[in-house]
Amino acid sequence: MRRTRLPAVVLAAVSAVSLLAGCAGTPPVTASPGAAAPGAGGAETGPDAADAPGTAPLLDARRVAGVADCPAADPGVPAVANGLPEVTLPCFGEDSQVRLAGLRGTPLVINVWAQWCGPCRTEAPMLAEYADRVAAAGEPVQLLGIDYADPRPDLALEFAQQAGWRYPQLVDPQRRIQPGLSIIGPPQTILVRADGTIAYRHPGPVTSTQQLSDLVADKLGVRV
Repeated sequence: MRRTRLPAVVLAAVSAVSLLAGCAGTPPVTASPGAAAPGAGGAETGPDAADAPGTAPLLDARRVAGVADCPAADPGVPAVANGLPEVTLPCFGEDSQVRLAGLRGTPLVINVWAQWCGPCRTEAPMLAEYADRVAAAGEPVQLLGIDYADPRPDLALEFAQQAGWRYPQLVDPQRRIQPGLSIIGPPQTILVRADGTIAYRHPGPVTSTQQLSDLVADKLGVRV
């Protein structure tokens, strides 16, 4: 599949702290010239507001990269016990909102990631390969990414494009899913049954495409 390159983005220096279970703590933030340091009167996990990219360019870039539109969720179905939390997150580019508790009907493979997370970059090719398998099999499961605690959505989208991810991506810069999903840090992969209940949580990166395929087959009953 031909990968379309996005226009070059000026990259800030981004460091990552890697733990066995992934990347924990607060993402690093590189201040722009003249910007206040994190904790000095501003948000601790975001760039200066004047430097934050607008949503329209992100939406355009998402479409150029071929990242899919986000799935529709049922607005009225009640949340279930041991299910996805009652949290609504925007899609990359903010053209739509997705109510996590309303995602029903198709098993889900949800990957929580961030562009500043080293292990997330390590597992990225496995996720792309698995997504290609799923597409070739007629999409018996839905892959969904959540860019988590990330102060640079522009860099996150460039990372997703370079990784070859075509499946939908949500954003959670304020870590709203943390309490309901017990997120320590990215990466984490969550397998969700079609009825909305969580079948399995995999902390840390997946180590191979086959490992992910086997987990989905074992926990969700879907082999691709």
